[in-house]
Amino acid sequence: MKTEGMHTGEFLVSEGNNSISREQVPVAANLDMEPGTVVGKVSATGVYAPLAPAAADGTETAAGVLYAGKVTDASGGNGVIIARLAEVVDSLLVWPDGITAEEQSDAVKELAELDVITRNA
Repeated sequence: MKTEGMHTGEFLVSEGNNSISREQVPVAANLDMEPGTVVGKVSATGVYAPLAPAAADGTETAAGVLYAGKVTDASGGNGVIIARLAEVVDSLLVWPDGITAEEQSDAVKELAELDVITRNA
């Protein structure tokens, strides 16, 4: 039996016209992320990385959702995130291992402040 991974943008319910919801951003080094990964932004460098609620570098705050899967090497790279004006399926978002219900709820509120609204599947 084969299991199919998540497709690019599969987590989207809707987004703004003309790709206004999307933003090309720098992505941190040495990552392997799936579409739908909730990301934060490192304050000091401006690069995006998976949400890390216990961090104190900016990645503890949700800053968007990765649109397409991304693998980076030691030099990092660029990726596309859903940064604003979109609805996403809550059950298709990729959260960090060990995230608590409270941390996830906080991140959902942070996404809502960006007008990225979660919807039940």
